[in-house]
Amino acid sequence: MTGKLRAFLRLLAVQGAWSYERMLGVGVGFAATPILEDLKAADPSRYSEAVVRSAEYFNSHPYIAGLALGASVRAEYELVPGHQISRLRTALCGPLGSLGDRFFWAGVLPALIGVTIVGVALGHPIVATASFLLVYNGIRLVTSAWALRTGLASGIRVGTAIGASWLPAAADRAGLIAGGAIGMALAVAGGWLLEPFPLPEVLLALGVMLFGLLGAWRFGSRLPAVRFALLTLSLAAIWAWRVG
Repeated sequence: MTGKLRAFLRLLAVQGAWSYERMLGVGVGFAATPILEDLKAADPSRYSEAVVRSAEYFNSHPYIAGLALGASVRAEYELVPGHQISRLRTALCGPLGSLGDRFFWAGVLPALIGVTIVGVALGHPIVATASFLLVYNGIRLVTSAWALRTGLASGIRVGTAIGASWLPAAADRAGLIAGGAIGMALAVAGGWLLEPFPLPEVLLALGVMLFGLLGAWRFGSRLPAVRFALLTLSLAAIWAWRVG
């Protein structure tokens, strides 16, 4: 098993070493050790310092912590001064936390939950639940692998690499998709819980969802996901009441 693979597998459990004192720092340090081993023979003193630095305080979204880990390890091999590496890790905490939270917690996760609720309401609970688990964990694994690979390739220039990558745009768009999915789920699940949901109401909810996505794309923060979800539910309920 290669050092990179071992580091990746350890990153999957990075939260297992979470603490108030260092947050994810100890877990990141444990994950970094396998890919610092080549430094041990070349420069034992630098290796010892690198291991200590890698376990210092660090806090970000756990799924993309590999960006900071990989960048720090690359910087260690390039003999970047230790204080610069520490500053890099500190500087990455906020951006990686924000990007990860927006992409996963405010985007991918609620979007997939919304789609899963629709699948359950339409009579496919096992398929919907299994698909949720496969897709969500697949996205998590692919993103984590990309993060580690990008960090190792970029080193001290990781900030530029992140800005030029797909992640910032995906974090913005994921929230819009999540709002549409939750809006659709609220309408469909509401009807499913109260009475059989006719096809026209499903089509209405889908139409409102698409309209809301276009509006959110055009007006941005002026049409946030929560308002859009409530709008979808309200319009579907009013329409169902009028035709009922």
